[in-house]
Amino acid sequence: MPRILIIDDEKAIRHTLKEILEFESYQVDQAEDGPAGLDLLIQKKYDVVLCDIKMPKMDGLEVLERAQKLAPDAAFIMVSAHGNIELAVEATKKGAFDFLTKPPDLNRLLLTVRNALDRSKLVVETKTLKKKLAAAPGTEMIGQSAALAAVRKLIERVAPTEVRVLITGPNGAGKELVARQLHEQSARASGPMVEVNCAAIPSELIESELFGAEKGSYTSAVKQVIGKFEQAEGGTLFLDEIGDMSLSAQAKVLRALQENKIMRVGGDKQIPVNIRVVAATNKDLTHEIAERRFREDLYHRLSVILIEVPPLNDRREDIPALVERFLTEIAAAQGSKPRAISAGALTYLRGLDWSGNIRELRNVVTRLVVMSDGEISEADAKAFAKK
Repeated sequence: MPRILIIDDEKAIRHTLKEILEFESYQVDQAEDGPAGLDLLIQKKYDVVLCDIKMPKMDGLEVLERAQKLAPDAAFIMVSAHGNIELAVEATKKGAFDFLTKPPDLNRLLLTVRNALDRSKLVVETKTLKKKLAAAPGTEMIGQSAALAAVRKLIERVAPTEVRVLITGPNGAGKELVARQLHEQSARASGPMVEVNCAAIPSELIESELFGAEKGSYTSAVKQVIGKFEQAEGGTLFLDEIGDMSLSAQAKVLRALQENKIMRVGGDKQIPVNIRVVAATNKDLTHEIAERRFREDLYHRLSVILIEVPPLNDRREDIPALVERFLTEIAAAQGSKPRAISAGALTYLRGLDWSGNIRELRNVVTRLVVMSDGEISEADAKAFAKK
């Protein structure tokens, strides 16, 4: 049964609205002012909140602002006897679903509540879908080790915010997966996630790759090029291996982060961008700063939050789960049943040195599937795991 909260300092209004809504089979609670309403939002989950604007102690717009953090899924319908366009616009900007004037028209009230409930249901369904997408093969972080649990916890805390994140860790440890989880669990998940491998782009092309280029700005620029910053509009820009970026490109990235604007190569117009930047590196950037290969001011811009991805050798207890997942994915790609693996083979794999981390483990599992017959045995693992 949908749950609705009425926040209004007028007792008669509260009771009237409660009777109308309960007649429609909604479960209704009341609060006589803003602080009382916020207390209820902390204690219970509401689908819709009907909130008066002019109240003592705390006005409705302040209640709305605070509730965005306490109950972001609740649809707020603001109600006021002093209705005007400016007030309605302000309420909408602050996150209100709709705005009604007192005394509310019965049909308009019920229609607005139904629409708000539909919206709340859609929000819940969207979040559920995002979680499923985040857990899809290739994006889920596999394992139950304490080291991985700490990373998951940090992702859950940081992802809903807009702060910049720097992900560190060795090659093959799963830095890209962390970046994808940050995107999928953020409010920007419906927007694009654009990835740039800074190590794979020649230094003379990195600026046009990031910021775009106007036609004729260089010899091969036969048409206008839209860069990664613009492509990521409304979403997340993932700068992988940022420690390999040239100093000149670093200076322009720093300026873009400071001003939230970019300029295409050969252009003369500032272009505003609305993106969240997540960066990753396998290098020790503090050492790179000391060697004057990385800008300290850019480092501090990027590393508001640091997430260190542990190497596979520090989370060996996750190896059996990772192997099972890889066997399943390989079988799905081949259209066959997942290959079984013996306990002895798993124990042997857990004892090896995984300097190449998860990427190396997947390659080994693929080799074992190809080279072994039937169940992968300990003998198979000893013969083919390391070459």
